[in-house]
Amino acid sequence: MKKQPLAFRMRPKTIDEVMGQQHLVGENKIIARMVKAKQLSSMILYGPPGIGKTSIASAIAGSTQYAFRTLNAVTNNKKDMEVVAAEGKMSGKVILLLDEVHRLDKGKQDFLLPYLENGTIILIGATTSNPYHAINPAIRSRCQIFELFPLNEEEIKQTLERALNDAERGLGKYSISIEEQALDHFVAASNGDARSALNALELAVLSTDPDKDGQIHITMTVAEECLQKKSLAHDKDGDAHYDVLSGFQKSIRGSDVNAALHYLGRLIEAGDLPSIVRRLLVIAYEDIGLANPQAGSRTLVAIQTAEKIGFPEARIPLANAVIELCLSPKSNSAITAIDKALSDIRAGQSGEVPLHLKDAHYKGAKELGRGIDYKYPHDYEIGWVKQQYLPDKLKNKQYYVPKKTGKFEQALATVYENLRKK
Repeated sequence: MKKQPLAFRMRPKTIDEVMGQQHLVGENKIIARMVKAKQLSSMILYGPPGIGKTSIASAIAGSTQYAFRTLNAVTNNKKDMEVVAAEGKMSGKVILLLDEVHRLDKGKQDFLLPYLENGTIILIGATTSNPYHAINPAIRSRCQIFELFPLNEEEIKQTLERALNDAERGLGKYSISIEEQALDHFVAASNGDARSALNALELAVLSTDPDKDGQIHITMTVAEECLQKKSLAHDKDGDAHYDVLSGFQKSIRGSDVNAALHYLGRLIEAGDLPSIVRRLLVIAYEDIGLANPQAGSRTLVAIQTAEKIGFPEARIPLANAVIELCLSPKSNSAITAIDKALSDIRAGQSGEVPLHLKDAHYKGAKELGRGIDYKYPHDYEIGWVKQQYLPDKLKNKQYYVPKKTGKFEQALATVYENLRKK
C-alpha cells in the first residue's frame, strides 16, 4: 500500500488538534460548541488551499464519532452520493465532506437537498471560492458559512514541529537535525499553506542521506530546494484576484506608496498586466481626477510603454505611474458629480430641455418657439452670459462640488464659484 503524504497523516483527529482557525474551533467558538453539544449543522468552509478545510471536517468527525465520507463535487457522481445517503440512513447520520462544493451540478444538488433537510447527511462543503458568489442559493441557505484564513507563521511552525516530533503519524521515528533558518524558510515560503510546508519538510527528510550516525541534517540549502517560492493564490476569476485589486486601488487612494507597490508586485507576479492597466486608468480619473489632470495622460503613456516592452521590464513604468498616483493630490469630484446626475436621471428627475436650448436648425422651429431667446455666449465681451441651462425642475441643482486638493482644481473652483455667484 502506498504511503500517504505527511500532510494527510498529520490531519487532526479531534477539534483540539486543529491548528489555527481559533475563531471557529477555539474554546466556546461556534464549531467547538457544535461538537461539544453534538448538534451539528451543514456548513460551508471557504478560504485558500492548505489552510485546514479538510482538517476541520475530519476533526469534527473524529470528535463526534459520526461516520465520515469524502467526495468531490466534480469527480464523484450521483451514485457515490447515494451510497453515502444509504449509510446515513443506516447509522442515523453521516458527515459528508464535499470538496469543490461550488461545482455541484443541479442533479447532485437536487439529490442532496432532502437529506440535508432531514439531517441524514451533515454536509461540510469545502471551496476556495466565495460561496456568496459561487454556490447555488438552495444549498447555501441550508448551510452555515464560515471563512477560514491562512495560518500565521507561528501556527505553521507549530504544525511542522508537531510533525517532527510525532513518531506514529509524523517524522519522529527519524533522527533529524534541522537548522533554525531552514525551519523558518519552510514557514515563511509556504505563504500560510500548511499542506505545502508539511510536504516540503517530508521531501527534505526523505531525500537527504543520513550521516554515519544515522542523523538527517536539513540545511537552508536543502529547505530552499524542497520548497521553491510558493506561488500566490491568484485565480484571475477568483476572490483573491479582486481582493488584491481592491487593496491596490485603496492603497493608492490612501496615498500609501509602499502598500500600493506591494499589491502591484502581487499583480505582476501573477502576470496580470490587463488588470493592472485597467485599474490604473480608472484610478487616474476616479481618485486623482481634477486634482492632477496630467496624471491621467502620464499614466496612459506608462501603460503603453509597459505593454510595448512586456514583463519583466514593464514593472518599471508601472512603478513610476503607481508612485506618482499615490503622491498626487486626490479628488473624486468628477465621479461624484456624474453619479449625482445619473442618480437623478434614473429616478425620473430629468424634465424638458428649456425651449431656448432646443434645436432650432430646421424649418418651423421658430413657430414652435425653439431657440428664440437663446443667448450666444461668444457675443458677449467675457464669453459668458447668464441664462438657464438645466430643465425647470432641476434649475437649482448642484452636481459638481469642487475639491481644493490640487492647484488645477483650486483654479476651477474659483471660476465655478464666481459663475455661480453671477
